[in-house]
Amino acid sequence: MRRSFAFKITLITLLWLLLAIACQQVPAKVFWPVVFGALTTPIALLLTVLLALYWLRRNWRVAVLPVVVLFLTWPHVQRGLPLHPSYLNSKVTAKTQELANGQTLRSSFLAPTSPANVSVLSANCRIFNVYARLRDPDFASSKGFIRWLAESPADVLCLQEYYNEPQGSREVGDVFRTDDRLGRRSGRRSFISVSLTNAIGAEFGMAIFSRFPIVRRGTIVFGQLTQNHAMWADLARPAARTGRGRPDTIRVYNLHLQSMSMAESDIATATGSQAGLRAKAPNLLRRFRNGAVARGAQIDSVLAHIARSPYPVLLTGDLNDLPYSYPYDQLADGLQNAWATVGTGIGATYNGKLPALRIDQQFAGPQWEVLGCRVHREINWSDHFPLEALYQLRR
Repeated sequence: MRRSFAFKITLITLLWLLLAIACQQVPAKVFWPVVFGALTTPIALLLTVLLALYWLRRNWRVAVLPVVVLFLTWPHVQRGLPLHPSYLNSKVTAKTQELANGQTLRSSFLAPTSPANVSVLSANCRIFNVYARLRDPDFASSKGFIRWLAESPADVLCLQEYYNEPQGSREVGDVFRTDDRLGRRSGRRSFISVSLTNAIGAEFGMAIFSRFPIVRRGTIVFGQLTQNHAMWADLARPAARTGRGRPDTIRVYNLHLQSMSMAESDIATATGSQAGLRAKAPNLLRRFRNGAVARGAQIDSVLAHIARSPYPVLLTGDLNDLPYSYPYDQLADGLQNAWATVGTGIGATYNGKLPALRIDQQFAGPQWEVLGCRVHREINWSDHFPLEALYQLRR
């Protein structure tokens, strides 16, 4: 009787796992509750592992079933918890930087193994903490973050929630002239995609900074009712950097998908009591649904653009979604995720009260080999940790 019950639980769990994976392939605009099914994938995977261990002790013939399912769904295990310990510290070099406030920071970057490598650093900057509720005395975190980015050895910077004051300001001088500081003064070309300009002429949006010439550029507009969008730039790597005796052009995408605009305080209230749940749940559910539907349509637009790219593609950005989601699944169909390919552990990029969330990603086309990837958890000046990856075109 006990084994019969365990066998039924095993079949139910395996069916649950397969359905959860199927839910990731359905856009929320078709049937938005599938998002909840997709988010249960890690639980179903964990139960499948436990059941495989149970049956290996009890009956190896039955154990074959969960083991085979785990083998077939292994890429989904790697999405959430990749295990590549050999990559952990093999290509990391440390650098001590003196910050604007006199402090020092020891930060580790991925070390290129060849001049042909391309290093990409992506980060959600949270507008460099310019708002009064975010800033600290003498703009120490703003100065530190901008200087850290300027001194990064990365070939390409892809920034979301970017902020720039082209003319500086009376209040803080040139602190937020980030286009100049991260661009020309750091030896990089710049492409700023502005979604909003305020009364003092300050620019909000996204940016790509490149040590390679930018030969073409453009934006992908998601709609008139959102500032979220994507941008792309074709970068011409000189022959001296390609290792092929001829120049190569690559295309880099930087995107910021729709947020659910769900405050952590509202989530805490909703989960803290029945009264809080009744008060906050309807609004949270509406925001959750609207965000999921929007991100599905937005990633479809980006993928349609990628399909027409004549060059090898690198993609970075803030997906505002987890590895078990429709946007991630669609990207992973044709691209390789840098962290899932060479990382170890969850690789959380969200710097907030909600733990273990990896919502910032880098993807590479099949022409690329991912040499390394790391999350800069020592850089905590935003609610996102920067993500860095090292790539090489396959010969």
